Amino acid sequence: MIVWWSTRVEIRSALCRLVREGDLDEKGFKQALKLAEKIKDRCSAILPTDALADLAEDCLDRYRLRAADALQLSAALVWCREKPAKRAFIAFDPGLASAARELGFDILD
Repeated sequence: MIVWWSTRVEIRSALCRLVREGDLDEKGFKQALKLAEKIKDRCSAILPTDALADLAEDCLDRYRLRAADALQLSAALVWCREKPAKRAFIAFDPGLASAARELGFDILD
């Protein structure tokens, strides 16, 4: 599995938000952190580069994305050498999924 360099921070952010909003209790939080750690150990991360930032800026110009989503999508484009056809992309955000689909990724949600 290939992920963007900050994916683990984004996961932690989402889990903390769920706890703050009362949608996840402490036990669930700890279980989710253990699962996230297992996933992290099995992933390779795409690191930030100027080329990736250029792709992210292009994605922001073309699609209605937040900066973090543009960076994730750009990391996927770097990974596949900008040939996304038949490549899987996991997205739970409708805007990110739409942009990835338009670029040619197969969306797994």
